[in-house]
Amino acid sequence: MTNSLPDNAQVISATFNQQLLIGAAMIAVCVIIHGMGLFTIQRILSGERMTERFERLRPLSVTGAVFTLIAVFAIIFIHFVEIWLFAFLYDYLGALHSFSEALYFSTISYATIGYSDASIHDEWRMVAALEGVVGIILLGWSTAFFVRILGRLEGEDGKGR
Repeated sequence: MTNSLPDNAQVISATFNQQLLIGAAMIAVCVIIHGMGLFTIQRILSGERMTERFERLRPLSVTGAVFTLIAVFAIIFIHFVEIWLFAFLYDYLGALHSFSEALYFSTISYATIGYSDASIHDEWRMVAALEGVVGIILLGWSTAFFVRILGRLEGEDGKGR
């Protein structure tokens, strides 16, 4: 990881309003991807066969543990898609030195760990800040979704089983 910024010649320039527009577009794309991903997981879990399996599944069984792991990895996969989209954007814009640096920066920005915006070119810092905003919201959405899945797995879906 280098501390110097990419050369200006490599960076696609943008006004502040253009940064906001691109950031807003990325937020919209990520929210759509996230919603569709969670909707797909929900549809799979709501199928008639899956409903029957839920009724027979014991949460503290090997099958329950495997099911939980599959749900976790599916949710993480959705987040990875969104992180990689921002990384591809940063790489395309020349905002960081390399794709690997863009992927690392995108991951820590999305998760709001907060490495430093000193490594991304000034032209694109607002997009990185917006990635942090959407990341924390989508991580919270996934957490709520996962808690709902676990509640259903344990028979607490409000249907009085």
